[in-house]
Amino acid sequence: MPPPRIAVSLETSRKKSFASAPDWPGWSRAGKDERLALEALAAYAARYRAVADEAGVAFGEAPMFEVVETVQGGTGTEFGVPSVITGLDRRPLSAADAERGARLVEAAWSVFDHVVAASPAELRKGPRGGGRDRDKMIGHVIEADHAYAREIGVRVRPPSLDDRAAVDAERAAMLEVLRRPSDGSPLAGRTWTPRYAARRIAWHALDHAWEMEDRTN
Repeated sequence: MPPPRIAVSLETSRKKSFASAPDWPGWSRAGKDERLALEALAAYAARYRAVADEAGVAFGEAPMFEVVETVQGGTGTEFGVPSVITGLDRRPLSAADAERGARLVEAAWSVFDHVVAASPAELRKGPRGGGRDRDKMIGHVIEADHAYAREIGVRVRPPSLDDRAAVDAERAAMLEVLRRPSDGSPLAGRTWTPRYAARRIAWHALDHAWEMEDRTN
């Protein structure tokens, strides 16, 4: 029996496309067009498997994709962010599915933390000589998570790079929100649905974790 197909949404713009597997928060990759985005998503399956393993969620071998929707991207897409809330993101969320998604988000943060612990302070520069070093990247992820927390209704003081207890407390509050079942409506009277919030938060942590790995090895 062939492996089950994984639902994928495509977010496409003139300069860049994203392929995302919304049932697997954080598994979202970009390319210059839809084909290259799908190829990138497939190429990162092995790296994403580490996230699923961390979460204790079974992840099949040789995943097969089924593109179920294509949406028009915008300036955020071209900037390099999966920024469009899709129809798949608006599906209702059962208690079991919410718990599974929250575990995968938590695992994405754990993978990021593991990579940070194994990375040197100074990272190899990018092809054009740019890129943040380790601590600046950590600070960027913490700042982004704080913005994401506000987007889903969590109101706490901004944690600092050296206040691990505050970082953990904010993450815990965010996970508490993501664990709630939902009819698919936006959170906190804003725009992000629970499914979109989970995949955006996890994507950002993993995108920088994998960048840090690539610029260390």
